Amino acid sequence: MGANASLIGHLAELLRGGHAHTKFEDAVKKVPMAKAGARPEGSPYSIWELVEHIRIAQHDILKFSEGAKWKSPKWPEGYWPKSPKPKDAAAWRKSVGAVRADLKAFEKLLHKRAHELDAPFAWGDGQTLLREALLIADHNAYHVGQIVLVRRLLGIW
Repeated sequence: MGANASLIGHLAELLRGGHAHTKFEDAVKKVPMAKAGARPEGSPYSIWELVEHIRIAQHDILKFSEGAKWKSPKWPEGYWPKSPKPKDAAAWRKSVGAVRADLKAFEKLLHKRAHELDAPFAWGDGQTLLREALLIADHNAYHVGQIVLVRRLLGIW
């Protein structure tokens, strides 16, 4: 196994979580729809807002990493949902499913472009695929921790 293959394996594990922090899958498992849009006292976010923020940001990073044609949402408002509550259970499932799908797509991109992990993107300001992988892992871990905290405050963890 080459150095990059080993690094890709470690990055994939980091992206999925579970070693030093809760996995996204565990954080969103069995969230009651009645609580998904609730903001506990003192919390600026609901679970829904955090899941949607993870989805939007991760999708943006994936598409940016794939090529120059992607146009990122306007910061910061384009990275957060308009409502603290999901429209319905189908919207919740769609968002959670999109987080999963984009994470898998990013892992495939890592494998596909393993030989150029540290090569700056021609369309960026020095960003590399390695940097974007670490950004997704860091960003997701931070907000998954917030989901766990909101769930605790709501009494559903």
